[in-house]
Amino acid sequence: MFKPMRHMLRAIAVLVISFGVGAPLVSAQQTSDAARGAVTNLPLPRFVSLKGVKANVRRGPSQSHRIDWVLMHRGTPLQITAEFEHWRRVRDQDNVGGWIHYSLLSGHRTVVIQGQRIPLHAEPIEGSRTIALAEKGVIASVGACELEWCEIETDGFKGWVVKSEIWGVGQAEIRE
Repeated sequence: MFKPMRHMLRAIAVLVISFGVGAPLVSAQQTSDAARGAVTNLPLPRFVSLKGVKANVRRGPSQSHRIDWVLMHRGTPLQITAEFEHWRRVRDQDNVGGWIHYSLLSGHRTVVIQGQRIPLHAEPIEGSRTIALAEKGVIASVGACELEWCEIETDGFKGWVVKSEIWGVGQAEIRE
């Protein structure tokens, strides 16, 4: 489990998130209320995904810091919460976090299924035809998002899921 170094967090508290590739389309309210990253000037917090299959997550923003844990799944959605030079502080769906080099992150947006056997609907309407069922822990690419629904694609299936059943998009986030 990640236990932050208090003095380092205070020193970099003003440095906030960023990773510049593939920034999502967001509503005007989100952008005006969001903090901005000191390096990229992009909104914070925001979601990205893991570019490769393996990445070390460190205690602090340099290779000299201890590795706290290792990410092992390409496409894992992460939320950037701070930035420092080429390093981004991230957290996962379990609120476990640390620092990762920005080159290991992708702007390609993904989500992870939170609930058990979540239906992918043909339309963003409760009761519409079910295309497939997504198991808990499945990672999917995310497309458009409305206020309560997001369109996702995984294993060749594309459909709409209720936003509260996934992690990797903001609750008020709208994507086109």
